Amino acid sequence: MSTTPPPRPGPSADVRPARGERTDEDGAFGWLRALGPRGRRAFAGAFGGYALDSYDYFTLPLSMVALAAYFGLDSGQTGLFTTVTLVVSAVGGAVAGVVADRVGRVRALMITVTTYAVFTVACGFAPTYETLLVFRALQGLGFGGEWAVGAILVAEYAGARHRGRTLGAVQSSWAVGWGLAAVVYTLVFSFVDEDLAWRVMFWTGALPALLVVWLRRRVHDAPTATAAREQEPGRGSFAAVFRPGRDGVPGLLRTTLLASLLSTGVQGGYYTLATWVPTYLKSERGLSVVDTGGYLAFLISGAFLGYLTGGVLTDRLGRRNNIWLFALLSALCILAYGNIPHGADTLLLVLGFPLGFCMSAIFSGFGSYLSELYPTAVRGTGQGFTYNTGRAVGAVFPTVVGFLADSWGVGGALVFGAIGYGIAALALLGLPETRGRELA
Repeated sequence: MSTTPPPRPGPSADVRPARGERTDEDGAFGWLRALGPRGRRAFAGAFGGYALDSYDYFTLPLSMVALAAYFGLDSGQTGLFTTVTLVVSAVGGAVAGVVADRVGRVRALMITVTTYAVFTVACGFAPTYETLLVFRALQGLGFGGEWAVGAILVAEYAGARHRGRTLGAVQSSWAVGWGLAAVVYTLVFSFVDEDLAWRVMFWTGALPALLVVWLRRRVHDAPTATAAREQEPGRGSFAAVFRPGRDGVPGLLRTTLLASLLSTGVQGGYYTLATWVPTYLKSERGLSVVDTGGYLAFLISGAFLGYLTGGVLTDRLGRRNNIWLFALLSALCILAYGNIPHGADTLLLVLGFPLGFCMSAIFSGFGSYLSELYPTAVRGTGQGFTYNTGRAVGAVFPTVVGFLADSWGVGGALVFGAIGYGIAALALLGLPETRGRELA
């Protein structure tokens, strides 16, 4: 006998309280109350999983200078770490999406978290550059799937009225994990010799294993979405998300191609910065470990507020308008940040906040937007494929910056990331607005 409670009706986008009447869904945390007890546990699981996903990812960029010195690497070789991680993450994300459609969101989430935790720790034991590259690639399998699966899990609990800010709040956990990694980096590299410190950073990636135990006992898929998904025989099908429209029946091919291009542009710009800013601050600007941590604190604080603000704006302005706005602002911030003259360290510090804010606010609408573009039966497959294809193709950007850095300098090469935001803006021209769309 099933112990799953009956489905809880989701809030409707068309139902509004009378003027002057307040409901439990109003106020700063109305979106959280609207999720209900099960939805809030799902939110906590997705938030924790993505924060630790971020933490495990940033163990590499923060350790890049030490790794380059230990293994004797040039900029192109160190940039390859990020490219390999992101390319393999496309495979992991696409597979995780199919798994989520076939066996459930929570089970897929536990698999992805376990995978990235195990191989992050393995990186700390790597004896050679080639071994580390392989372990980092395998870490990408889990890293690629976590966000898409967690975002879908929460999106299917959230009503249309609050879905943007709810998923924006989940996205903000990336900044939490990034901040935690920066704190641990500052402590570890301040007290441990660099030849061992980078290994210690990777070993701390075992933390997500604790989350898996909690997920297994406390978090469940949204009942209504589960019922709808299980009634569809074609669930979790790659063929479905690449099916063109015919005989007046719309297909998903156009959506999948344009959503992948959108994701490529945004993530190409983002990972250019996420990968190279720590190296830029330490190697090119001459900052110490402690100073680098301080400058990153400004960047990360801006990122955290950007995720939350972008979540609100994606509900108010619409999914497309939010992405357009912050694509423009992010490109301008990159151009400004990469051209700050030497000696203007105060300006470098101050500009870190709007840079982090804009490049994160653009992500806030992704969880809701991609979820709303696909039907329940292939939501995991569509979102997992498009988001992580963007990661894989966008991964070319950090490598290009790595090779350009030898001749242009890291700061000059960073402006290459602005091209990504232009690509994202163009992709939006062919995609629909989905604000207000309810999910099964």
